[in-house]
Amino acid sequence: MSNVTLVTTFFLSGLPHAPALDIMLFGIFLVIYILTVLGNLLILIVIRVDSHLHTPMYYFLTNLSFIDMWFSTVTVPKMLMTLVSPEGGAISFSSCVAQLYSFHFLGSTECFLYTVMSYDRYLAITYPLRYSSMMSGRVCALLAAGTWLTGSLHSAVQTLLIFHLPYCGPNQIQHYFCDGPPILKLACADTSANEMIIFVSIGVVASGCFLLISLSYVSIVCSILKIRTSEGRHRAFQTCASHCIVVLCFFVPCVFIYLRPGSRDAVDGVVTVFYTVLTPLLNPVVYTLRNKEVKRALLKLKDKVAFSQIQ
Repeated sequence: MSNVTLVTTFFLSGLPHAPALDIMLFGIFLVIYILTVLGNLLILIVIRVDSHLHTPMYYFLTNLSFIDMWFSTVTVPKMLMTLVSPEGGAISFSSCVAQLYSFHFLGSTECFLYTVMSYDRYLAITYPLRYSSMMSGRVCALLAAGTWLTGSLHSAVQTLLIFHLPYCGPNQIQHYFCDGPPILKLACADTSANEMIIFVSIGVVASGCFLLISLSYVSIVCSILKIRTSEGRHRAFQTCASHCIVVLCFFVPCVFIYLRPGSRDAVDGVVTVFYTVLTPLLNPVVYTLRNKEVKRALLKLKDKVAFSQIQ
């Protein structure tokens, strides 16, 4: 069989649910999406305008907020369309390629960024006196650029492995967006080698990042326990707890979806919601409600806006 794609349009089945729940789910996910975009956009604005937040930690947080804003945008609007229109699930072949690439690009970059953020916290807590020189602006820029470049390359490999296969038969994707496992089921060729390479590549990235993050936090905990004052230990633990919450909410569903044998469409669809819809919302919630510096900056921004309106 020649490597020619005959399918020009795919149809997304959407999130598994009872039809009677269409309107309710649409409303819930629309509100979550709006809050996600506005929340992450607010973090970007606050960090931009407040000079006290121009530190490495908040520099990486702006990258994370930017990723989360687009990570949610890549999947949620299309899911909303499948809920309100019978034709909403239709997606062209090229759009499907673009969606899969964007999804894995942003997801991989976020995975690498979490690793960099844990390393940043490790340096800040373990080497407080040398931290400024070790995490200079140039180093931060190089680390951030490295996460974006590596994420782009990793996503390109995933996309090529999936879409160089021929698709000439069924075109119903049992998911609410174009992702690797449900698309490979539609290929008109043996996909075992592709599935193995994808499994290994995602496994190496996910397990490698998670191992490095775990090592960073083991070292961080050891350093925190050496802090003499209880207030200092509390502040250090509080800063790291925010990062750990978001990391776990991102990695656990990813491991469940991509690094387990077999697949159940309904279960996978529900679990995927956690890291495509809820985790991007957790970022602004966790980093603002648990962070005194960000809350202080938000109040200052609010006062500035109120003052400008009075004038």
